[in-house]
Amino acid sequence: MNDSSQDTPTLRTQRSAAWLGGLGLLPFLTLAVAAHLADPTITHVATRALLSYGAVIVSFLGGIRWGFALSGKTPRVTWRLIQSVTPSLTGFAALLLPILWSCAVLIVTLVLLLWWDRQLQAEQEAPTWYFRLRWPLTIGAGLSILSLLF
Repeated sequence: MNDSSQDTPTLRTQRSAAWLGGLGLLPFLTLAVAAHLADPTITHVATRALLSYGAVIVSFLGGIRWGFALSGKTPRVTWRLIQSVTPSLTGFAALLLPILWSCAVLIVTLVLLLWWDRQLQAEQEAPTWYFRLRWPLTIGAGLSILSLLF
């Protein structure tokens, strides 16, 4: 029997975020596999789709930072808001580059965002569970993008 009295709003939020984050890895993994199929048309489309999805996710992670900045937990709101738009601009720029550079920019951005997540958690601007959620998602996304280079 499920005891819903133990299911706090924070725990529900964590579970939902974990499920949705995991589902968000499916396009990374599926497109990485599709990019290695023999058919050149499928390979090209899957490669561009994977890079585009990576750029969208990088932009989404910037949006999360925008939300953290607006939560009122930081005295540096203006600086945090400026920082939060940088991932969107970086993701967009990555799409304009050749595939090798696009992969590099997206992977480096994902890693830097993960480092930033750790900083936000240490400064208590992000929930304590957020970094534990983010690092396996970053590894999955980063490895999927990296696979395009092999």
